[in-house]
Amino acid sequence: MWHEMQALWLQTLNALPLIGLGLGLFLVMYWLARPLSRLLVRPLALVTDSQLILVVVRRLVSVLIMLLGLYIFLRLAGLTQFAVAIVSGTGVMGLIIGFSFKDIAENFISSLLLSVQKPFKLDDVIDVAGQMGVVKQVTARATTLVDFDGNHIQIPNAVIYKSIIRNVTANPKVRGQFKIGIGYDSSIVEAQKIAMQIMQDADAVLDDPEPQVLVAELASSSVVLQVYYWVDGHQYALAKVSSMLMRLIMREFETKQISMPDDAREVIFPQGIVVHQSTASPEKSPSVEASHAELQATSLVQDQNTASQTEELSSDAQDIRKQARQAPTPEAGQNIL
Repeated sequence: MWHEMQALWLQTLNALPLIGLGLGLFLVMYWLARPLSRLLVRPLALVTDSQLILVVVRRLVSVLIMLLGLYIFLRLAGLTQFAVAIVSGTGVMGLIIGFSFKDIAENFISSLLLSVQKPFKLDDVIDVAGQMGVVKQVTARATTLVDFDGNHIQIPNAVIYKSIIRNVTANPKVRGQFKIGIGYDSSIVEAQKIAMQIMQDADAVLDDPEPQVLVAELASSSVVLQVYYWVDGHQYALAKVSSMLMRLIMREFETKQISMPDDAREVIFPQGIVVHQSTASPEKSPSVEASHAELQATSLVQDQNTASQTEELSSDAQDIRKQARQAPTPEAGQNIL
């Protein structure tokens, strides 16, 4: 036993220079891993501007450099089989971790693809996976939306990448539409001209594409007109513009004596009804007629004054973006867009 211990000691003394050299090389490669990875990944910045991809590739290169230094150290120390076992075990461990954290890996890969393709940007209004809101933050795991009720919604990036994405703010021009019915005793052409004139006079309605007023349906008691118009979605809210146009068109129809009847309803009396004709014709009170006329005139003047002024038609997305910037971030992480 003593002779064996002496032989082992002599072998250790003979191997010390190689062990020291291997340890020195490992420490050098460990400290140089980060700057070398930055230098090697620098040409990749000319291909893509995604910070997430650059960080991932840089960290991957750093890990490979450190593993190479560890392998060289073990080879110089005479532990070749142990070095091979570590390299092969690293691959097997990677497969095990990949299957165990499949969902996390899927979200991470989806975030890489989203950062490269960029179907939307920060502060864009998107509709994805049945949720609509302003994009507040995109991390390596999920995308945070702020909907128009002020709620923060986190959607996994894998769900976003596999879903249909509707980017509302990608095209600033947004089409709005609504229906309005007129009586059969009114002129359809005149009603179309009135609606067209109101939309042409409105500052919020775009001239190109041109607004349209079409006959959409011949209902039981009215002719249904379909009104189409376009607005700048970045500047104006579609719902507010629709409200303004419907109010102005309705008041103008009243002024031009264009009727807007209710839906007709048929009431059947199987036994019939008895009608008694009165000989005295009741007269309407002049005060009631004057009050009704005065009320109608007042409402018309108010609507006309409102139409002549600049109304608050700004887009609601601006308010949601402001709230999203002021709200605390629900999840710690760095934006990848």
